[in-house]
Amino acid sequence: MTAHRITVPPTAGLALRLADLRPWGDKHLDRALAAWLGVDEVLLECSGTSALMLALRTLQQLAPERCEVVVPAYTCPLVAMAVAQCGLQLRLCDLSPDRLDMDGQALDAVLSHRTLAVVPTHLGGRVADVARLLPRAQACGAYVIEDAAQALGARVAGRSVGLQGDIALFSLAVGKGLSTYEGGVLLAREPALMAALRAQHQQSIRPSLVWELRRSLALLGYAAAYRPALLDAVYGAALRRSLARGDWVEAAGDDFDSQIPQHRLGAWRRRVGLRALARLRPHWEQAQQQAQRRVAQLRALPGVEVVDDAAPQAQGIWPVILLRLPSAAQRDALMQAHWASGWGLSLPFSQVLPDYARYAPLLGEALHDPVPQARDWAQRLLAISNSTWLSDAQFAQLLDALTRTLTQTRPPAAAG
Repeated sequence: MTAHRITVPPTAGLALRLADLRPWGDKHLDRALAAWLGVDEVLLECSGTSALMLALRTLQQLAPERCEVVVPAYTCPLVAMAVAQCGLQLRLCDLSPDRLDMDGQALDAVLSHRTLAVVPTHLGGRVADVARLLPRAQACGAYVIEDAAQALGARVAGRSVGLQGDIALFSLAVGKGLSTYEGGVLLAREPALMAALRAQHQQSIRPSLVWELRRSLALLGYAAAYRPALLDAVYGAALRRSLARGDWVEAAGDDFDSQIPQHRLGAWRRRVGLRALARLRPHWEQAQQQAQRRVAQLRALPGVEVVDDAAPQAQGIWPVILLRLPSAAQRDALMQAHWASGWGLSLPFSQVLPDYARYAPLLGEALHDPVPQARDWAQRLLAISNSTWLSDAQFAQLLDALTRTLTQTRPPAAAG
């Protein structure tokens, strides 16, 4: 008899309960999230990417003479797609060599009177140092949009991320913690800008019965299948097929449809999200406790860097534990041997934006922006799921595999 294969999800998503799926009850997820985040108001969108597009179009109206959006060179390709679909020009900012964050000098080099917005990213729940970048953006008259798609629940100095920049967006997609299968949250620090976002939403976002039906069926599937007994069939098998083809872009989940839908988030999915929200804070507290134990073990490995929050006084969330290995060869050797092992290994993104053949045409002149540090991060970074379904025994196996990889595949010696 063949043993049942256990596949750990790539992130510590919040599992839904049967009671969450009831079709009646309070549908005001926006009010509940606003209170949870400590703000007066949020807008609900159909995805984090749709939220970004709505934010960019709002800023276009406020500053029509500006046309460039600066983003980290290592970020989700959906960001590039959103900028392009808004008719704006992308500029890429290199990363700091020692922090998973935009480099200040690199940012200075791409900012200009044409810059509409700068989009720092709180990647994998780790908190970017927005306060360090904010004066640079303000000096040239640009807005700051915090991409907190992967950081709902992260805090800086006791307040939610997203409240230092002008606008913030969060994602309610699968794997982000709280999920309505797809969904987004948008907020602004200043009431006048929030009013402009609301007006843009009311003017441009319409209901779509077809899209809402598709997302509702997908949410039902997520509720049924996001559990250890079924996850291999719906996630693990597809991952193994992608890896068998050698398609790391698809395996990393970076292969997106060419058009980004924009429609209103339906009432039933809002009700599901509202019920699950009550469990989100204890979910992240449990994840933090587990991460603290496992990070201590990972830090003991020679040459392994556990990625920390870049911002001071930050308390990120822990959907994953991000590691930077000493060399690209070691990272690739580990992923080739064990990505399909069911231990929750993944890549945040498989490449920097200029290196995706599919998305490179969206970059325009930004294709030539120098991003050597971001490329180095992309080649050495990996993520370990912080799901509670990754047992201590499995984590011990992963540690052993990582140790063997570090021993057997040593980084090249520096030139003397």
